[in-house]
Amino acid sequence: MTFASVYPHYLAKTRRKARTKEELNQVIEWLTGHDEEKLQALIQEKASFEAFFQQATLNPNARLITGVICGYRVGKSKTR
Repeated sequence: MTFASVYPHYLAKTRRKARTKEELNQVIEWLTGHDEEKLQALIQEKASFEAFFQQATLNPNARLITGVICGYRVGKSKTR
């Protein structure tokens, strides 16, 4: 699966949530280090998700992300 094939779906969901493309790209850059220029290059070359993440420098704080993404719980679950 290519990043280019999924990015439009990320963008559509972002817009449904009243957010902008710039905000989406800001989050992607925070997580991966890929700036706008790099994102466009990866989209143009139809990079796989594997290549996308191999070329990324993950933010060390990414481990702090918690919640549910596409129905999957990520991060530590809090027990009450």
